[in-house]
Amino acid sequence: MPPIRWGIFGTGRMAAVMAEELRRLEPQGARLVAVASRDRARATGFAARLGIGAAHASYAELAHDRSIDVIYIATPPSEHHAHMILCLESGRSVVCEKPFTTDAAQALEVIQLARRRGLFLMEALWTRFLPAAAALRRLLTEDAIGRPQLLIGGGAFIPAPDPGHYLFSPHLGGGVLLDAGVYLVSLASMLLGRPRRVHASGDVGAHGVDDHDCFILDQDGGARALLYVSLRARRAPDLELLGDAGRILVGAPVFRPTKLVVSRPSRDEEVLELPIEGSGYGYQLLAAMAALRAGRRETAEMPLDDTHSIMTTLDEIRRQIAAPDPPSG
Repeated sequence: MPPIRWGIFGTGRMAAVMAEELRRLEPQGARLVAVASRDRARATGFAARLGIGAAHASYAELAHDRSIDVIYIATPPSEHHAHMILCLESGRSVVCEKPFTTDAAQALEVIQLARRRGLFLMEALWTRFLPAAAALRRLLTEDAIGRPQLLIGGGAFIPAPDPGHYLFSPHLGGGVLLDAGVYLVSLASMLLGRPRRVHASGDVGAHGVDDHDCFILDQDGGARALLYVSLRARRAPDLELLGDAGRILVGAPVFRPTKLVVSRPSRDEEVLELPIEGSGYGYQLLAAMAALRAGRRETAEMPLDDTHSIMTTLDEIRRQIAAPDPPSG
């Protein structure tokens, strides 16, 4: 099995998590070769701390490193578009942290470039690759709850105030929708398909980013998703999918579920325990490596057309709640 040689853009928390996960996947052929940052000291310190062989003082240096097969982008959301363009134009395949970009136009530009260059590209929406997501897709294929009618749920959390964190910065692609709401929209797309109409209500808070959002996604055929996400209250995020012959509860936290409860009339509840190996981020990395070895340009779990559709939905929600325009990238 040929190794897949990885590079990482960024030295923050997610970059460290991915570096550790790639190290855990070395028996499956993952090789973390290099890291890049705009700050040489940060790159060097990160590489020394995590046992990475090369540290680059610019993203362009790593993008042009021919020893790299694929680059994981773990920079702030406002940088994703430019960094993906840099990598793809340099001939490197890309896995990019969610949110993929800050708007649908950016997403489409990146996707079209990857397709023109014949390079692998994937949004790292890790939830889609977890055992629970695979089980959900199987249950729907088997008509376990009949025809889906409603998807209901969401979550709320009150983060520690940190004006320097991207979550609170409109210039870095912050706001609760891009940070947490993207999970809900992505799962709704996976379970119900792309919405034909969006109804949204929300608020922009004191930091200039959306912090309290509710939205309804209308699907062809009459199914609807009723979802919310907020920085003003606390509730563990979960989802319940209601069909005309039963329902499925996706246990909290919905971004990393390990349990599904299937309820159907005149039958005992079925509880599916779906444990996760490691941090859970390894599933998406394994899927990316399998696709690269097979010569595929995207994954079945997170198709690029879905990524673009999800960003289009997020754009419409932001438009309706008058969230600030994202950075142009």
